[in-house]
Amino acid sequence: MYNLVIGGQAASTASRFPVMNPASGEVVAEAPNASAEDLDRAVAAAAAAFRELSARPEEERRKLCEAMADKLEQHAEELAQLLTREQGKPLNGLGSRWELGAAVAWARHTCTLSLPVKTIQSDNRGTVELHRKPLGVVGSITPWNFPILIAVWHVFPAVLTGNTVVIKPSPYTPLATLRFVELMNEVLPPGVMNSLSGDDRSTNLGALMSAHPDIRKIVFTGSSETGKKVAASASATMKRLTLELGGNDAGIVLPDVDPKAIAEGVFWGAFINNGQTCAAIKRLYVHEDVYDAVCEELVNYARTVSVGDGTDEASALGPMQNRMQFDKVARLVADARTRGRVLIGGEPGEGLFFPPTIIADLDDGMPLVDEEQFGPALPIIRYRDVDDAIARANNSPWGLGGSIWAKDIDRARGLALRLETGSAWVNKHVAIQPDAPFGGVKGSGLGTEFGEEGLQEYTDIQVLSY
Repeated sequence: MYNLVIGGQAASTASRFPVMNPASGEVVAEAPNASAEDLDRAVAAAAAAFRELSARPEEERRKLCEAMADKLEQHAEELAQLLTREQGKPLNGLGSRWELGAAVAWARHTCTLSLPVKTIQSDNRGTVELHRKPLGVVGSITPWNFPILIAVWHVFPAVLTGNTVVIKPSPYTPLATLRFVELMNEVLPPGVMNSLSGDDRSTNLGALMSAHPDIRKIVFTGSSETGKKVAASASATMKRLTLELGGNDAGIVLPDVDPKAIAEGVFWGAFINNGQTCAAIKRLYVHEDVYDAVCEELVNYARTVSVGDGTDEASALGPMQNRMQFDKVARLVADARTRGRVLIGGEPGEGLFFPPTIIADLDDGMPLVDEEQFGPALPIIRYRDVDDAIARANNSPWGLGGSIWAKDIDRARGLALRLETGSAWVNKHVAIQPDAPFGGVKGSGLGTEFGEEGLQEYTDIQVLSY
């Protein structure tokens, strides 16, 4: 039985909703359907806990976070198994066990961070200090693609800086997050971390959280369209916001590459988590000199990747997570088949299984190139002039990540710096890490996550002069 956690106690709800296994269509379990009253109770519990937590020295809060990280690591396999059943990703490879391992690594690195008092002036005129103070109650709204990893990204910096949390996972994948919050409450004071789940139909909890007068910050990971709604709703209360939104990341392959050497990296840069990753390669520009060879090597590698039920230890990719996203990818691929050349895949499988699909000879302006497909379909675009490829990559309302693939690292580095993106990589993609700030430009979001810069986003500045 899965319940909410409010004020350190399990809380039941009047109704529940089913959570489906995308590999089989079977019900994994039923999740609690929280009400607006449950939200108010969770926020009140978090606000009460904030008074005590924020008064603790940073080192005490660090010890709490270290205990949270220990608890997470102790239950990593349990959470990975549950995550595969509700999300669909495989246990192995870049799947649930990888996600839990990354979550533990992020948690432990966050525990090492600090925001000491900064002395701006200390002389015969007086002393000026910059202090960073916690905000209050943080509302965390997490997506269905990496439920536990993104929850860790949100809650660990919040608690370390002295904030308390109300977290709402996606209705597609609430179970592992509800269990995660239960585990964290075994080591946290009551009310520091509270959970809500809902089907987003009975009660729009996300919208209520964004507008709630007693929530001081919303950290949201999800689509750009929903992010705009969050920002609009939050504006009336002047909430702090961290929004990590969509992307249509471009990879650009230069003519000096060894096609075989880059095939694996490019493939997983595009198809990690079945392409259901904000910062995955969504469109690949390949120079005409190596175009055919790169296409061939990508297909050769794709043929080695097994697709199946995530609980099968041999599976490298599982099903897509939900019908809405499956239908979007199917629509985009069906259109692209009439415009380009299907190299592999292209036909939807049974249920929510969609094979890795690579379609060549597409161009800008086509839906699969211009839209964020967020699924296992990669368009390949031929180019002749590198400057033109950079301009086409930048001609997007998004700017999350981008990559250059080349043997000449110095040249690639210079080109990567011309990409209008929050992150730029050379010969890799989606290479995020807990000590490197991450965030989008343009329509890909507001604010920064990870490292000291990400920690600062959970604080207000107060300048003390004496």
